[in-house]
Amino acid sequence: MPKFLSKEQIATYQNDGLVFPIKVMPEIEAGELQRRLEQYERDNGGPIQKEWRHKVHLLFTWANEIIRNPKILDAVEDLIGPNIMCWTTNFFIKEANDPSFVSWHQDSTYWGLEPADVLTAWFAMSDAPVESGAMKFLLGSHKWDQIEHTDTFDSDNLLTRGQEISIDINEEDGIYAPLKAGEISLHHIRAAHGSAPNTTNFRRIGLAIRYIPTYVKQLKIRDSATLVRGIDEYSNFDLEPEPQEDLSVDALAAHKDATERQLATYYEGTEKAEFRP
Repeated sequence: MPKFLSKEQIATYQNDGLVFPIKVMPEIEAGELQRRLEQYERDNGGPIQKEWRHKVHLLFTWANEIIRNPKILDAVEDLIGPNIMCWTTNFFIKEANDPSFVSWHQDSTYWGLEPADVLTAWFAMSDAPVESGAMKFLLGSHKWDQIEHTDTFDSDNLLTRGQEISIDINEEDGIYAPLKAGEISLHHIRAAHGSAPNTTNFRRIGLAIRYIPTYVKQLKIRDSATLVRGIDEYSNFDLEPEPQEDLSVDALAAHKDATERQLATYYEGTEKAEFRP
């Protein structure tokens, strides 16, 4: 018996590689999370950047609470089972009237995770209508094998390597996945997706939470992850500590270790030594 998703939603995910929208908290609660993010940004002189956009659940107690949200975890459990790790978190923020975009890609391209029983819960901290650069998906593409990608390192591309899938995709075949603040979408690691620039007068803030069942392996390095539900019987990852307070010495040390490992997976085979802004 599913914990949170309907049987129809589960079937939609299995058929399409995507299910949305799923409400996991009130808009006012999502707004409070945005306020806390933006307080950090004000205290540090501007938008969150580089390595600070990644593995944020190791830095901030409020981000750690998001990845452990019971409604999110119940939905994830309905799709990948009861023993769940958060492999990483990544902020995808498009400023108002921002040229930043995300090219068509598969998440799995440089991650090194096998098997491909991996999903992303994309949490809308702000509203994410079509005009703000909502994600667009090619339904059913999660059934593809891994497709070759081309690295562009385009400065306006929010992806780490500006990677683009090396096949022609008709934009008209894509389906938008707009969300309201406090909602999530769930998509498969192989699902082809991208997003256009934000043409609105407000920020579009999304936190991508990457969940894996504990049996998934990292093929590139000895990696780390956070156990968020169930038990880990495999020890495929070093377990990450929860932050006890925002940006504490221990939290900063755990984040540095985890992001250095992640940098090695994202940029393997390149000369890149730091995350893009």
